[in-house]
Amino acid sequence: MPAPSLAEQDIRCSFCGKPKSAVGKMIAGAGVHICNECVGLCSAILEAESPAAPEVPWPDTMTDEQILEFLPRIAAVGAQVEDNLRVWVHRLRDRSVTWARIGAALGMTRQSAWERFSGEE
Repeated sequence: MPAPSLAEQDIRCSFCGKPKSAVGKMIAGAGVHICNECVGLCSAILEAESPAAPEVPWPDTMTDEQILEFLPRIAAVGAQVEDNLRVWVHRLRDRSVTWARIGAALGMTRQSAWERFSGEE
């Protein structure tokens, strides 16, 4: 089965978790995505001259409850990155790239790459 097209993928912002259908634009990177709203927030943080810049969540400054509330978003981003990696590997397999080459690129054996991405048991 060929890898899904970009239109078929459930793409979400790796920062806020919003789906591509809920934002104006989505920018793709290597396994991650960022929406125009998060780009705007990043720009505001970078342009801020005062120490009162918008607060960015970080575990060291969060309560246990805040971290627990944030965990599902982190897990969703991790799952999206894994799904994106799977698409890239399937695209290579669609082009007849060997498991040995894929494994080498990922720093694993061909057997490990096959076990992780082939979908076969």
